[in-house]
Amino acid sequence: MGGVLCALAWLAGVALQLQQPQLGPAQSYGAGVVLAGALVMAAWFSTKPGWLRLAILLLAVSTLAFSSTALRAGWRLAQALPAALEGKDLLVTGVITSLPQTDLYGSRFVFTADSATREGQSVAIPSRLSLGWYRGFDMDALLASPGLELRAGQRWQLTVRLRQPHGLMNPHGFDLELWLFEQDIRASGYVRSHASAVNVKLAEVDGQHIQRWRQWVRDGIEQQVSQRTVAGVLAALAIGDLAAITRDEWGLFRATGVAHLLCISGLHVTMFAWLAGLIVARLWRHSARLMLWLPVPTAARWGGLVAALFYALVSGFGVPAQRTVWMIATVVLLRSLGWRWPQGLVLLTAGVVVSLADPWALLQPGFWLSFVAVAMLINSEAVYAPRATVVGFKARALVVLRGGLRTQLIATVGLTPLTMVFFQQVSVVGFIANLVAIPLVTLLVTPLALLGVVLPWLWLAGAALVRAMTAGLGWLSQAPWAVWSAAAAPAWAVALGLLGGALLVLRLPWRLRLLGLPLMLPLLAPPINRPAEGSFEVVAADVGQGTAVLVRTRQHLLVYDTGPEYSRESDAGQRVLLPLLAARGERQIDTLMLSHRDTDHVGGAVSLLVHGDVRELRSSLAPGHALLSGDVPHVPCVAGQSWTWNGVRFDVLHPLPGDEARELKPNALSCVLRVQGATRSILLTGDIEAAQEAALVQRVGAGLKSDVLLVPHHGSRTSSTPAFIDAVAPRMAVVQVAYRSRFGHPVPDVMQRYAERGIEVQRSDRCGAWSWQLDGRMQCQRQAAPRYWHHQVDPTKP
Repeated sequence: MGGVLCALAWLAGVALQLQQPQLGPAQSYGAGVVLAGALVMAAWFSTKPGWLRLAILLLAVSTLAFSSTALRAGWRLAQALPAALEGKDLLVTGVITSLPQTDLYGSRFVFTADSATREGQSVAIPSRLSLGWYRGFDMDALLASPGLELRAGQRWQLTVRLRQPHGLMNPHGFDLELWLFEQDIRASGYVRSHASAVNVKLAEVDGQHIQRWRQWVRDGIEQQVSQRTVAGVLAALAIGDLAAITRDEWGLFRATGVAHLLCISGLHVTMFAWLAGLIVARLWRHSARLMLWLPVPTAARWGGLVAALFYALVSGFGVPAQRTVWMIATVVLLRSLGWRWPQGLVLLTAGVVVSLADPWALLQPGFWLSFVAVAMLINSEAVYAPRATVVGFKARALVVLRGGLRTQLIATVGLTPLTMVFFQQVSVVGFIANLVAIPLVTLLVTPLALLGVVLPWLWLAGAALVRAMTAGLGWLSQAPWAVWSAAAAPAWAVALGLLGGALLVLRLPWRLRLLGLPLMLPLLAPPINRPAEGSFEVVAADVGQGTAVLVRTRQHLLVYDTGPEYSRESDAGQRVLLPLLAARGERQIDTLMLSHRDTDHVGGAVSLLVHGDVRELRSSLAPGHALLSGDVPHVPCVAGQSWTWNGVRFDVLHPLPGDEARELKPNALSCVLRVQGATRSILLTGDIEAAQEAALVQRVGAGLKSDVLLVPHHGSRTSSTPAFIDAVAPRMAVVQVAYRSRFGHPVPDVMQRYAERGIEVQRSDRCGAWSWQLDGRMQCQRQAAPRYWHHQVDPTKP
């Protein structure tokens, strides 16, 4: 019991440290480590009652976990890129230490640098960099760029521009800065390709044996299997290259609840270890000398452990693989010593080891989904039910089938609350899909993917099975009820949902188990707080260099612009807006207003039109524009249009009738929308410039006055004229802009105009998503839940 409590105390100490908004002085954490050692000694030599000694020991363990994790975090933060080197041309030398992810428009890879210079002078930069080497999005740039064959293990000298780790920050969104911190990547950037840049391959091979082997396997799969989506699945199963799976395929696998199978899961690692153990045992029996030196069962266990470790390493060493390796290692060590621990204690020990290797893994959904799934199976009736002697093939098959159904049912029900907490959705067809996909992937596709390393033609057989599986999953995903999604639940609903899931799978009387169903309901269908009549709320999403604003009344939602297109396979609609809408419980978009045609305003529109339920489109887009070719009704936005939703008035102030025929710049045609509620108002301006601002002041005058202003054209010097700012007279000005915008937005002179008038300005590169909440509070996402790994931007810097 003491060991279990110590393990829990360690995990609690780590978890508590991960909640710190800022790190304290390193000396204080060093003192914590010393204090923990002193407490251990005190508990060891104490003559006090056992419970007091245990309490002192638990305090020591949690203190050690907290302090040691903080020290490691401090050391990692100290490796940050100096702000003075951001955006400067640096000449770095190093090795590609990841599998480059390459498409027609460039490559992205991890580069481990061992030296860097700036204008001939040596400079200190982080060792691990995330770099992109882009060729451009237009065909001229694509054809003009040289073909690049980047491979893991190559040594290069590159001219790069770097920046400190900075990601988009939105409610319930992906925390890129945490991911980079966990990967120990302390700077990101891109390779410069101008005429004077030095980009030279110094060596084709420089270490990185595992990564080079993974590269060789992926290349082999791509040569054998021409269909990219299928090759990506095989590469994911063979070497853990999850990035090889396309965005659409991930969407299919998530919708059908089988995405976990495409990761190198514990089941895959265990199977590999088991097969390796059988081979070692068979070979070991051929040598009497070896059997005298080490018994066959022991040799088989250690051989399986070595094989499991190798497979986990070549597959990227994700949390599920780590957990399985440490569990196997614990079992092998205990068996070799003649000890037997309960399975739960073995699992807990694996959790401690994972947190020792990577404390920040505790913040990843995969950690909890992996460990909770195994814990449920350990504590379920499927594990502890007595096994009667079964005679006959049919009887044994029936027992196996029943066991598989029970195991899948336990995993489905038990993991539903966690899945809802992390992803706000759960696959309704997942139970059926997994009944087929688990044995298919585990027993056929994965072995074929691995054996293809020796016999490449087996990859073709695996590809055929993958195509058949995806076809079946595609059919299942077409059901209108295939996925249940709900808004992000409040803390009390999360707690009740997790308790309900636990009750349903624990070995308890059925009357107690059934209590879990009503407890899970608030998590599956959480209450959503909507604005009162005459009120509205606003979220200005963090989309980088672009605009995207949500305006929600009691019964209606308007989305103003959709942010930029990041690449040919990624845009703000797919990456930011759809997850944000799902987390808010938004079922439909009543009006999607696209201010004008610039890609930083309409880049995410396709994703919303295809995957969102858009009822009406308003825009200044010219007839024949590709975005107007769908079935969504389109209304050109023209000054004078007005409508009311739930006591909130919406007025279109620009463009004027006939402006579209005057061959004006797209910015000049921006839809300007004023939203007026009973107690609040906001003016959304698109990219209007000085001429349009002057016309609005002359024509609308005092009608422009608003509490909040979405700063025109991202703070460009062509906008935000003094007369316009004075006419609007906002209390708050919001600028949606990228970190270190390549356009220099917002311009310091423009920001000075707002400062001179006492207007508070919030920039999305420093604020993250900005929200105007129902209670009147205006909140920045970066201030809502700050953590020490989040990027701290110097407010004195432009």
